[in-house]
Parts: sequence; C-alpha cells; structure tokens
Amino acid sequence: MLAKNAKEGFLIWSQFSNTERGRLLTAVSNKIRYHLEDIARLEVKNNGKPIWEARLDIESCADAFEYFGGIIMALTGQHIPLHNDSFALVCREPLGVIAGIGAWNFPMQTATWKAAPALACGNTMVYKPSQLTPLTAVVLAELICDVGIPHGVFNVIQGASTTGSLLCEHPQVAKLSFTGSLPTGTKVMTSAATNIKKVTLELGGKSPLIIFQDTNMKNAIKATLMGNFLSQGEVCSNGTRVFVHKNIASEFLDKLVVATKKLRIGNPMDETTTVGATISKEHAERVLDYISGAKEEGAVVEYGGERVIQPPPFDQGYYLSPCILSNCRDDMLVVREEVFGAVLSFLTFSSEDEVICRANDSPFGLAGAVFTNDLQQAFRVVRRLEAGTLWINTYNIYPPTLPFGGYKQSGLGRENGTAVLEYYTQLKTIYVETGDVDCGPLYED
Repeated sequence: MLAKNAKEGFLIWSQFSNTERGRLLTAVSNKIRYHLEDIARLEVKNNGKPIWEARLDIESCADAFEYFGGIIMALTGQHIPLHNDSFALVCREPLGVIAGIGAWNFPMQTATWKAAPALACGNTMVYKPSQLTPLTAVVLAELICDVGIPHGVFNVIQGASTTGSLLCEHPQVAKLSFTGSLPTGTKVMTSAATNIKKVTLELGGKSPLIIFQDTNMKNAIKATLMGNFLSQGEVCSNGTRVFVHKNIASEFLDKLVVATKKLRIGNPMDETTTVGATISKEHAERVLDYISGAKEEGAVVEYGGERVIQPPPFDQGYYLSPCILSNCRDDMLVVREEVFGAVLSFLTFSSEDEVICRANDSPFGLAGAVFTNDLQQAFRVVRRLEAGTLWINTYNIYPPTLPFGGYKQSGLGRENGTAVLEYYTQLKTIYVETGDVDCGPLYED
C-alpha cells in the first residue's frame, strides 16, 4: 500500500518545479529547527546517545534540508548544438519511488540524508527505519506533511528484515538506498541486481587514523576521542585503527588514556554525560566478545571495556566504558573487523610507506585521517589512502555540502553534496531536428 501511495505521490510531486520543491524542503528545515529540542530528546530515547550529540544530529538534519532545498534550484540540463540548426537536450529526471532503509546509530540523520536529496530531485520515498529506533523517522514524516508536501511523497514503514526484503523486491521501487552492515548490504545488492534496480550502499568501515610524530598532540588526542567514542563508538566511519609513530607512541598512549578516563558515562539526558547507552543487550555483548577475543590474542586493555552499572532507572541499560587496546597486531580480529563499539586498537609504525601499506590492508575503505603539521606529507598520504572520505588534522566532520561514501566493500554511490543528485536522477537525451530528415539513398521523391 505504501509503495502504491508513493507511486501516486510521484505523479504529483515530480511535476512540481525545482523552485517549488526547494521552497518546501526549506520549510521542512525551518520546522526541524523550531522543534529541535523536542526532536533531540526523542532521539535520545530512540538511540541512547547523549543529548548534546542528539542536538548536533538534528541540527545537521535541518542543514541538509536547507542545503538541498537551495541547490536543487540550480539543477539544470544541457543544450548541445548539432549540425545546421539542429540540437539536443540532455535532461535530468527523477527515478520514481525510492526505498530507503536506515540504520540505528543516526536514526533521523540517516533518514534525512536519503530523503532530502531524493525528494529534491522529484522522487518519492518509502523509508524503513531500524526496528531498534523507529521514532524520529515518524516525526520527520509528520513535519514533511505539515509544510504542505503532498500525501505519499515521504512514507514510513516499520518492521524488521522481512519488511526490508519485501521493500527491496517491490516492482514499483526504482532504487534502493541502504545504510547498514556489509552482510545485509550484500543481500540488498543481490536483490537490486536480480530486479535491475539502482542502488546506493553505505556500509561498514575499519578506518585508519594516522598520527605522525610532528603533530599537535592535543588536537590529535581530541580527534581520536571524536573518531572512536562519539555515539558510544557506534559510527561506521570511526578511525578505530589508530596508528601512532613509534617515537611518540608511549607519550600519546598515556595522554589518551588520561583523556578517556575523564569521559562521563551515564544518563544520556544529563548535559555532562559524554558516553550514553549501547543500543541493545545483544550489541553490548557483541562488543564485549570482541574485547575478550582481543585479550586472548595478546592485546592489553589499557582502559575500559567493561559494563558500567548505572543507578535506577538506568540500571537496565547497557553502558560500556570506552576501551583502549594496546599491543595490537594487524592480524587480530578486533583490528580486522568492524566492532561498531567504543573499542580503539592502538598500533605503532616507523615510516610513511609502512603505515600507508598497513592502512590500506583492509577490505573496507570508508574513511581515514592523517595528523601532521607537514601539509605536503598530509596530501601525499591521503592521495595514497584507499578511502572515500578523508580528513587532515580533524575527524568525523560531515557537512551536507560534501559527498560521503566509501571505496571497496564500504559501499556504492555517495550521499550529500552535489554529487548525490546524479544518484537520484536519470538522464534523458532528446534530439531535435529543425530541418528536413536526411536519410541518404533510402528515400527518393
């Protein structure tokens, strides 16, 4: 039924001009800003992240709708002169109904990164949030309706993997946009191939964070915290393989442990909390299993990696202390696989060539960072790193103006930036003959 509603909505929405759609998306942005505090508090209940992080997430949603509401007005085609007075037009047109499937770590932000560009281009969407975080996608749908966007343009369906599979296979769906794990992404891609649908995949990562000896150590430590422990470490782009030059490794590790011990674990609604609740019991146990396995392989826990019991009413939540593992090797499971939790693998290196080789030795290629005061070295290294999103002297910054996505098994396509518009449109080429048809000897008067 929702796919039918979306198809009917598409027939109306796709006829709106870019200016009309842009104006309405900007209105959605304004609505989000007006209700930001209420939505942020709902997101905390939805996900368990600290309130100050949730505010940043919701602010970024408003930014995305405002950005796409603006740039869509500049989406144009091409006029190409041909022989004599003939010409061709190349037009960008919407695809139709988009199926969006979201993740639980950034619930409303994930929905926004899919919906804002898709709707801007004239598509409609059926969106399935994670069954673990169903709330804020519904709020987004309400706000979209409130500003006057037609019925059926943005639809939310709840459910687990079976619902997602039915959505992927639905004949009225023209494209799939999925954020989540590699195994599930593989299934989505298989379904897309079977049914000849376009697909965008934003999957996992095991990103390197490389710190050279000339770096500003304080900034590098702050970025390492940002790149590992925000949102309880449940961030696909996190730089969980922290490579530190051997000449500063001991000092850096000591200072990193001191900084990590200062993080405050507890009630996500408390303004002073910096580490909230892990998404579920099952996921907390998975994270702890990785830590146990790492210890068995010879890693040393410098700090954390334990459940921290909270006072009522938070004692039923799963709060884990951020974990720093030293004595790590590249072949350890915790270094090779995405843990998706606050677990940092500390590694050392001796040379630029060595660390680039080790950093690229991964099936993933989502993100990475380089810390150094030598910008020539920084550019040299990032050019050789096999990842789609890279930072120099910072980490985990995602403005909607820039494309985000990965190399290798970290996904296909991009989200955000002007680049995303090509993933939500298709090209139509129109040849216009203004003179007589020239068919050579095929026709005689």
